[in-house]
Amino acid sequence: MNTEIYKIKLEEEKELILEELSGLGKVDKMGDWEATPDSEIVAQEVPDEADLADRAEDYEERSLKLNALESRLEDINSSLSSIISGEFGICSNCHNKIEEDRLDVNPSAQTCKSCMEKVL
Repeated sequence: MNTEIYKIKLEEEKELILEELSGLGKVDKMGDWEATPDSEIVAQEVPDEADLADRAEDYEERSLKLNALESRLEDINSSLSSIISGEFGICSNCHNKIEEDRLDVNPSAQTCKSCMEKVL
């Protein structure tokens, strides 16, 4: 298996995710991503409860997106580490090889097709 191809794909996706994350939030003192309010909403004064509700809804949406992206970033970082350690492409559940066609679609896959189907 040519892991260099997967490494390039993972690094490219990591860059895209980091860009998206920086548009939704910032890294806190603990190193975790934290959602920040949309700059347009922050610039507005808060004249009524409807604006406060809009701010809360926007923050919630940004937090959900941020959490999904952060989880994806963790999978990518884990896969990049496994390339370095020589353990890339090994299912985290059954320890069999992950099929290359699965890795072609999702280079950060942590499970083989059989284990993936068990979860679904």
